[in-house]
Amino acid sequence: MSEVRDRLRQALAATTERLGAAGVPSPSVDARALIALAAETERPLVLLDHLPTDFESRLEALAARREAREPLQLIEGHAAFRRLRITVRPGVFIPRPETELVVDLLRQHHRGPLARVADLCTGSGALAAALLDEIPGTTVLAVEIDEAAADLARLNTAPWADRVEVRQADLADHDALAGVPVLDAIVSNPPYVPADAVPQDLEVLRHDPPRALYGGGEDGLDLPRAVIEHARRKLRTGGLLIMEHADVQGPATRELAQHIGGFEDVATCPDLTGRDRFLLARRSDDEGGQDPISHRSERLTR
Repeated sequence: MSEVRDRLRQALAATTERLGAAGVPSPSVDARALIALAAETERPLVLLDHLPTDFESRLEALAARREAREPLQLIEGHAAFRRLRITVRPGVFIPRPETELVVDLLRQHHRGPLARVADLCTGSGALAAALLDEIPGTTVLAVEIDEAAADLARLNTAPWADRVEVRQADLADHDALAGVPVLDAIVSNPPYVPADAVPQDLEVLRHDPPRALYGGGEDGLDLPRAVIEHARRKLRTGGLLIMEHADVQGPATRELAQHIGGFEDVATCPDLTGRDRFLLARRSDDEGGQDPISHRSERLTR
């Protein structure tokens, strides 16, 4: 028992120091996760009384990957999202914690039924899976352009296969949602990074696919614009659009919704750090007769 504790103590100290020197933002937390993976356990480390004979060599290989700034989620093969464990794979965007707030915003701001919801630019399917998990009876259309991501979304939503459709389609195509019935809500975390912006995090720069990052156009808003246009065409009156964006794009996305028209209660909602993060827009019963600029537009606070 004491031998196991000594090995774990030495492993934690050495791995934490190694990851810290490599610039990993949370070296101690990540070191514990890698040690658990090398030990082939999900139990608290303090409860372990046995380690694999190849523990040190396994940990060395895992630490080398994290030292090279491979995301911990890819090393583990999964990411936590709401109350789910989402499978992740190289080449597919890794779901972020801030996106989890979309589910809360939808519950807080929707009016009427949530029988039919679309998740546009679904990526790994994390948000679609969370909606299926937490909103009983809803059906979800998950749309994704990338074949590998669409396949992963099918895997992550498989427990609710009778309530979900994963469609591989390009949202830049006006007919991407052809045949889709009127929707009660649309959620989306589309690519929105401007063309000239370079991600600062090495994990993002080296491992997130550019197709999942860059939104098109100099301002990165080509795909967000397409999402808003699809929302105008497909949302029922009173239906809600919730779209994630960069923290500097609140005014621009509100302006897009106002310019495209057909929305009211256009607002920006912050994430849990207080940064502008989500466009909220409700489909109005107006089909173009009202000046869209007269619709209410604001920044919401939590």
